Amino acid sequence: MNDLWASKYRPSLSTEIIQPNIKKVKDFISNFGKEKGKKSLLIYGPTGCGKTASVHALANELGQEIVELNASDLRNSGSISSVAGNASLQMSLFKKGKIILIDELDGIAGQEDRGGISELASMIERTRFPVVITANDPFDKKFSQIRSKSLLIEYSPIPHKDICMVLEKVCKAESIMHDEPSLKTLAMRSGGDLRGAINDLEMLSRAIGEISKKDVEELSERDRESPMEKSLLIIFKTTDLRLAITAFDNSGEDLESCLMWVDENLPSEYRHPDEIQNAYRNLSKSDVFLGRIRRSQYWRLLVYANAHITAGVAISKNTRNSQQIKCIRPGRPLKIYISNARMQKLKSIACKVAGKSACSTRKATRNYMPYIKIMFRNRSLAEGISKFLELDEEEKRALIHAFSGRGPS
Repeated sequence: MNDLWASKYRPSLSTEIIQPNIKKVKDFISNFGKEKGKKSLLIYGPTGCGKTASVHALANELGQEIVELNASDLRNSGSISSVAGNASLQMSLFKKGKIILIDELDGIAGQEDRGGISELASMIERTRFPVVITANDPFDKKFSQIRSKSLLIEYSPIPHKDICMVLEKVCKAESIMHDEPSLKTLAMRSGGDLRGAINDLEMLSRAIGEISKKDVEELSERDRESPMEKSLLIIFKTTDLRLAITAFDNSGEDLESCLMWVDENLPSEYRHPDEIQNAYRNLSKSDVFLGRIRRSQYWRLLVYANAHITAGVAISKNTRNSQQIKCIRPGRPLKIYISNARMQKLKSIACKVAGKSACSTRKATRNYMPYIKIMFRNRSLAEGISKFLELDEEEKRALIHAFSGRGPS
């Protein structure tokens, strides 16, 4: 199977990078160690603007080895120290030099991190090779240690005219039938994301065999805040494993949210019982891996969870559904939120019961709340309890809902 086109046509020289600041990046890498200064370079900008591609192109151009690490896979100090730390100190065996690439810095910060940022900052201090870090938004206060040690270079969204030129070259190389208005529309809808535009082109050409304006217009417009429709479209409409497995790379959602999106929309897209069964089998396996990650904090399992949600679901279908299905936002998070809100109200009521009966909240929840819920089914008792406990309207509604949604009689 061929590589994804976004990788296949990745620039191999810095002159092919469509960013005016590429020269600054090249100067930093070429002159590293020749003069005192910053030991790391932080390239920031929107998705698909060429941050990672620049580093790969320069490594190829300068004959240097590139050690690439994705920050979402290095969430604690131990893993960063053992992998990135060793690479930053050891000489390359076969190349003239080495570049340490920490990709997607945004993925390293979260509640599950265990000293990852501090260890990365310490590694920058010790490194014998240039460290290049990429990020979408590096200005969160959590990254202050990294910013202070780095030279910051901004990349801008790629102009749609340049994107259109690249798409034209890809079409010619892959012998894809197309027309100029279609490519222009595809480029403008990409929002400056060249990689996304190439992925769109590949998806349409593999599914349909040609590119027409009508097909392009059926694509949902790329939305930086909520690109889930685009991701689901890739999974549901392709059987290409390499294309499917990258579907959620730029979604901005965690994998548990992505699972809910697939779960909500899968029955509308897959119609045959065997397809639905196979797809949900893959979703259940992904859920198992996510559960293991939550318990053990072993984030290397994330790659398996993602594979089942994306590629596993994609190859579960026998035929591609030609109809365009409107994606629906999953209702489960809303239900969870409503349920949690009601539980908080019941806890608030239990605190008031504890205060009135001079006992602990735990005892009030266990010994008194079940009876209060039952008594609340009687209108006169409900009014007396509400007055005695000084319940507000939301707390009254929480008690009403607690007995299966039946109101006072």
